[in-house]
Amino acid sequence: MGLSWTLGWLVFRIARDKLGETDADLPSVLTPAFDPELDHSRGSADASHILVEYLDFECPFCARSTGMWNDLRQHFGDDIRYVVRHLPLDDYHPRARAAALVSEAAADQGKFWQMHDLLFANQAHLSDEDLWSYAEQLGLDLERFAADLASGRLEQRLARHEESANASGAMGTPTFYVNGHRHRGSHDARSMIADLESGDGEPGRRRS
Repeated sequence: MGLSWTLGWLVFRIARDKLGETDADLPSVLTPAFDPELDHSRGSADASHILVEYLDFECPFCARSTGMWNDLRQHFGDDIRYVVRHLPLDDYHPRARAAALVSEAAADQGKFWQMHDLLFANQAHLSDEDLWSYAEQLGLDLERFAADLASGRLEQRLARHEESANASGAMGTPTFYVNGHRHRGSHDARSMIADLESGDGEPGRRRS
């Protein structure tokens, strides 16, 4: 795992450098801002701290950060909201897009987070058969599940997430936004807590 983690980090750094972009060149504000009616989130609606993650279900970095929610909730209690958006990296993770679509189909039946946790718990098993078995395991309406996947509507939802990632300066996964601003430090809970408590930036809520 340590070797794959390091290689993955190098791949994303090399890809970014080839595009001629540095961290300072990239946008740093979450765009669009967090929308509680559209985004997938955990935590209190009244939380003053918001952490947004762009994720890829095959990304080993993302798998390592999945337990962070529990650490944040233990530290902040009801004053933290954890949000995720999709950024499947097709060139490196060929099953990430299918997994993202399956998570969205589950979301339409009220089980996004159950599917999210199941996909990361079985990151090495994301074949079509595996994904279908997870839908069965969660007790989803399989006829509706299949129809939603075939509709093309979920692909449009993913495209909006990817457009948002590009507008926000998210080049790889995971990329985090603390109260609406891109986090530049380590991806561990201690660093996130320190950044959240620093008071920098405004909460990343959508404003009318």
